[in-house]
Amino acid sequence: MTARRSPRGGDKDAGPTLFEAALKRDPKLAELVPLAERMRPRALSDLVGQGHIVGEGKLLAHAIAADRVPSMILWGPPGSGKTTLARIVAESTRARFVPFNAVLGGVPELRQVMAAAKEARAYEGKRTILFVDEIHRFNRAQQDAFLPHVEDGTITLIGATTENPSFAVNAPLLSRCRVFRLNLLDEKGITELLRRALESQEGLAGSVDADEEAIEAIAKLASGDARRALTTLEIAADEAKRRGEGEPRARVTREDVVQTSGQKTLLYDKAGDEHYNVISAFIKSMRGSDPDAAIYWLMRMLEAGDDPLFLLRRMMIFASEDVGNADPRALDVAVAADAAFQRVGMPEGIYFLSQATIYLACAPKSNACNMAWKAAQEVVRERGSLPVPMKLRNAVTGLMKREGYGTGYRYAHDEKGGVAWGETYLPDEIAGTHFYEPTERGYEKVIAERVRWVRAQQERRDEEGSGVSESSEPKDQSSSADKAD
Repeated sequence: MTARRSPRGGDKDAGPTLFEAALKRDPKLAELVPLAERMRPRALSDLVGQGHIVGEGKLLAHAIAADRVPSMILWGPPGSGKTTLARIVAESTRARFVPFNAVLGGVPELRQVMAAAKEARAYEGKRTILFVDEIHRFNRAQQDAFLPHVEDGTITLIGATTENPSFAVNAPLLSRCRVFRLNLLDEKGITELLRRALESQEGLAGSVDADEEAIEAIAKLASGDARRALTTLEIAADEAKRRGEGEPRARVTREDVVQTSGQKTLLYDKAGDEHYNVISAFIKSMRGSDPDAAIYWLMRMLEAGDDPLFLLRRMMIFASEDVGNADPRALDVAVAADAAFQRVGMPEGIYFLSQATIYLACAPKSNACNMAWKAAQEVVRERGSLPVPMKLRNAVTGLMKREGYGTGYRYAHDEKGGVAWGETYLPDEIAGTHFYEPTERGYEKVIAERVRWVRAQQERRDEEGSGVSESSEPKDQSSSADKAD
């Protein structure tokens, strides 16, 4: 068995529990322990995957071997080995190892742990390693309780979390810890764990075999979660034993796996890091004009229970931010999808979501409007509130007229071509600055032609009196995007 722990804490140096004492008398009681727990690696060499942090020559592997473990945050998805790695530290260290669960314990229990740690250091010269599972469950104020004790070396903190530490752990504590990112296991790693469980005396050896197809099916269903894989194998093994009652050795088949696994659970947390990963993939797939990838990520989010209204909001933003004037209809499509969904709801609302997603992914792209407002914002912040030219000011009173408000303003509709040639509308200090640079994609190609013509008229200061020829105006831009390339 591995190091013992209680929900609210404990010490690996404590005596055996009643269950452990009974287990020595009757080894069959081990079957009451879940297979995933029985097969938990005891040594670093048994750990599957995570070679990027505990492989040969890696910092953490050296630190564990030398019993010089730093305070750290183990960050990774469920079943990636965070608790296992902490228990391996517990088995290898000469320090006191105290496990603690943030779900079941609070600050009062932590104070007791800290007091014991201080006493152990003062009277026994022993270090204390405190392992806090689900550390993100502590709020920022509660996490502050660790700071002085980590700072003065009373404890070495090992925190485990499925949440991005940048959001889940407060900055002062994060600055005192190394962050190690654990990854989901690949199918090869999951398969290795399953074979180990079938061959190990602590696992299912002697009672169950499994077809290759069954092992392959479990590895795919697990989605990189070792705990889920071993639990699925255990349930399928129970089904095989029931089906083959009386036979000396049961055999797990693919049918057993399908029957006992149920629907595949998607790795997704609507409030966590994976949510932001998937929505990022969705947006980038649409931006990359890949409708297949975009519709896949949309269904990933919908199947996992994400809010369709959130997705529609993101699509409306995308229609303006990434499609823009390359296809002005894109915003209409996104807004219409949002309005239609709010009238109809699910499940039929998926038609509107999928149509809008595919339209946005296939539309020509331009971020010129996005770049224009950012460039204008930068000038505003750098130059401050430049005065409005007098000719552009609205003269609503006699005093304003006498002060020169509106003097020299030329009404564009009275000019040939509808453009007051040689006129400027920016403050004098930045006259001639161009913020909007339209692309040559989609309908924006038509807009670009019009913008070039207008700017050319505005720059003809030296030709005053010549007027503007109607024939020089570009073709009518009232046509839609299908008139452009």
